[in-house]
Amino acid sequence: MILPLSIPSPDMQFLQIGPLRIYFYALCIIVGIVLAAIWTARRIGLRGGERGAVFDFLVWSLVLGIVGARLYHVVTHWGDYFGAGKNPMEILAFWNGGIAIFGALIGGGIGVLIASRISGIRFWSFADALVPGLLLAQAVGRLGNWFNHELFGGPTTLPWGLEIESTNPAFPIGLPEGTLFHPTFLYEALWNLLGIVVLLAIERKLRPRWGTFFAMYLVWYGIGRAFTESLRVDPSLLFLGIRTNVLAALLAIVAGIVIYIVQRKRHVGLEFSVYLPGRSNPLDSILSDTANRDEYFHVIDRGDAAPAAQAETVADDAPADPDPAGATETSKSL
Repeated sequence: MILPLSIPSPDMQFLQIGPLRIYFYALCIIVGIVLAAIWTARRIGLRGGERGAVFDFLVWSLVLGIVGARLYHVVTHWGDYFGAGKNPMEILAFWNGGIAIFGALIGGGIGVLIASRISGIRFWSFADALVPGLLLAQAVGRLGNWFNHELFGGPTTLPWGLEIESTNPAFPIGLPEGTLFHPTFLYEALWNLLGIVVLLAIERKLRPRWGTFFAMYLVWYGIGRAFTESLRVDPSLLFLGIRTNVLAALLAIVAGIVIYIVQRKRHVGLEFSVYLPGRSNPLDSILSDTANRDEYFHVIDRGDAAPAAQAETVADDAPADPDPAGATETSKSL
């Protein structure tokens, strides 16, 4: 039954520009990544880090995050790609949907670790700076599931139920056409947006550092994801009768609690720098390396260069005294 406030699934899933086909699913992910990168760069800069270093983190975490997200999805949906009538090459068609955020977090985490060694910015400092941008990216990315008509929950009679066509491969067998489903993509997106507000409020009050802020993110996201995953009806591997994604969400909560406790014990002081020992912002390094004013006076204006140069110019432009001796005699007579 279609209700007045029900959520229709989009009729379009891509834009066709000549031979180029652009999927809205991919656009949602790209927009989310760009927004997260801009926000994280700003937060890193405010903490004394180089904003441009975010590009290193973006490249490494994006590449390994996509690989990890796809592998996680394939492993937990093995039957979709292997078996009678299945095409294993579909594993490469990630633009058709089918990436898992938990795999993205694992792969992206490895990418962040590599970028941390390259840029010199601490792994946990970057993770803390990433939190609100990551939640925003996940909220925007969930809209891609809406465009793909996928990852919806079980049947519901709530006014905001999601409309799914009965020809959808994931439409549960035996349900009548017009059945509404829980819009789990919307639940998770709203949970992530709420998380931004709540966690930033906590950050302003408590100033969590050394990875404890990221630990809070894991707990927050894990709670919301465990709820939405328990509503979904798409096939997934079960372990001990529980969906693997639900278990992953519970593990994220546990990991967040452990990271918070461990980091609080390991780092009791303030985080004065986001850089690893012996590393620093390249801009600060330039100022330090060029501190010798005798060697670099022509490169850096230190405030007294202009008056000195002006004095030298005045001295050079002053007319020469044609009779220094006469001047001496005049001064004696005065």
